[in-house]
Amino acid sequence: MMKRNPVKRAAAAGLAAVMAAGLLTGCRFGFASDPDDPNEVKETEPIDTSADTFVYDESLAGTSITLLNSKAEIQTALQEMGAIFEEKSGVHVEVMPVTDGDSPYTKVVSLYNSGNAPTMAILDTTDVIALAEEKALDLTEESWTAETEEYLTYIDGKVYSFPLCIEGRGIIYNKAVLEETLGREFDPESITTLSEFKALLEELRNKGMEKPVSLAKEDWSLGAHHLQYIYETYDGTSAGAVEVIEQLKAGELDLTSYDRMSQFLDAFDVLAEYNVAKADPLGADYDEMAIDLVDGKTAFWFNGNWAWPNLEEAGADTDDEYGFLPYFMNDDPNDFVNRQIQGSPSKQIMVDGQMATEKQQAAAKEFLNWIVYSEIGQQMLVKTCALVPPFANNPYEPADPLSRAIYERVQTGDAFNASAIVPNDHWSILGAAMQKYLAGRSDRAELVSSIQAYWNEQN
Repeated sequence: MMKRNPVKRAAAAGLAAVMAAGLLTGCRFGFASDPDDPNEVKETEPIDTSADTFVYDESLAGTSITLLNSKAEIQTALQEMGAIFEEKSGVHVEVMPVTDGDSPYTKVVSLYNSGNAPTMAILDTTDVIALAEEKALDLTEESWTAETEEYLTYIDGKVYSFPLCIEGRGIIYNKAVLEETLGREFDPESITTLSEFKALLEELRNKGMEKPVSLAKEDWSLGAHHLQYIYETYDGTSAGAVEVIEQLKAGELDLTSYDRMSQFLDAFDVLAEYNVAKADPLGADYDEMAIDLVDGKTAFWFNGNWAWPNLEEAGADTDDEYGFLPYFMNDDPNDFVNRQIQGSPSKQIMVDGQMATEKQQAAAKEFLNWIVYSEIGQQMLVKTCALVPPFANNPYEPADPLSRAIYERVQTGDAFNASAIVPNDHWSILGAAMQKYLAGRSDRAELVSSIQAYWNEQN
């Protein structure tokens, strides 16, 4: 059984209270993936459908519901899940992909405006926050909430979304490559500070791996996955991230004296110094980074567990030893940022409360309960969709090394659950500022000034 993440439920409630005030309405944040072909058929673990103790509501048979999917890499898997659910329940689930370049928020709003709202929609947390009170069905009393208390999003004290999965990010390492280059066993737990990490990079350089780090240049990586640490590491909670952001918006926090700002840049500078694309950092190719890590040109790649399909396509195997190091930000081995990696519920399912019929809403609720409580749904969430389950009663472990690493860290409390809720243009505007800094076209003072100016304009 999954061990509870230590972040308190009150933190989520505090986050929601701020959200409900409308301060961040319309913003969007998600964990970007880079799937090559969302419909590619891949070998998956077999699902045992013989054991099924779930009690289906026979009155729902023949009902048709829709699911808008913004997580492209599991499109085929969701279709398989829907087909099995229909076979068992008689409820037809049509999975509609977001494929036209729209953001999930833009797509779902357009469907509402056209009168064709999906019964369910997989959205980023901020999309749910923006839409919930007007369009979502209240799910507060659903029984599955007890299985995922630490990963619920509260809006004015209510739950309007179903946490689909946990995703996490950090510094991915290839253990075999490290040991081959170092000529010794590599123990990831032996690295506990930024200085120790830098010393390891220098040792790799001295032993022939001149540039052991891959550093993506994409704005979503720099402006979200990297820069978000200045908010998320305030105290390792979503409520703490909200506090930092509200202080920035109110002009009450000076980034030049905020220790997490300087610590973040110290960490980022180390990654940039050993970047395999240092000579032309904005010319780095995302797919090549996966190849470099698998082939041993590099040993580290800052990314999340969503990068596994890229590594697998580059030749990685599920038996290979890949894992995560924290985003080391200082030299205090007791600071949680040097011991834990970020892991939070990145995608949520919202059920339509505005246009769906009562029968469709009941069918959607049954589908969500089936994912949590049926033996088949539990298996398919982990084995077919390859997701890290946020539900304590799910006994299945992910097969790929990156998701397994996140799963294990969540179980042992070595992950902090913090999501920074930022405006829709955060990663494009500040991602561009980060690109400029990465390329050496600005210094720390200019970057910090750009971040401060961005938040000053949010009032």
